[in-house]
Amino acid sequence: MQGRTIVEATLHNTPPATTHWSTRTLADAQGVSEATVRRIWKQQGLKPPLSKPVKRSRDTQFVETLYDVVGLYLNPPDKSVVLSVDENSQIQALDRTQPGLPMKKGRSGTRTHA
Repeated sequence: MQGRTIVEATLHNTPPATTHWSTRTLADAQGVSEATVRRIWKQQGLKPPLSKPVKRSRDTQFVETLYDVVGLYLNPPDKSVVLSVDENSQIQALDRTQPGLPMKKGRSGTRTHA
């Protein structure tokens, strides 16, 4: 029973002013030892500190837009092509680890993978 309440709290609640539980904060909230929380998380395969937070859309018409977009894929209009473009403005070019070698006759320029 104790394990169930710890798993439920881990999956469905968040501590005040943070994004996820740590073993210490959950142990304090549940009145158990940190080792107990750690053991239960290991048994259940839970890793809250490594989980990425879910990003929720701030668009007030998100659901309507979602239905429109999915509807295009599932039932496209006759004689149409549906294209998908992912706009991700936060991608930045990475610095290369070494400068590329210059082009020479018979060899194109080279670069390292970042």
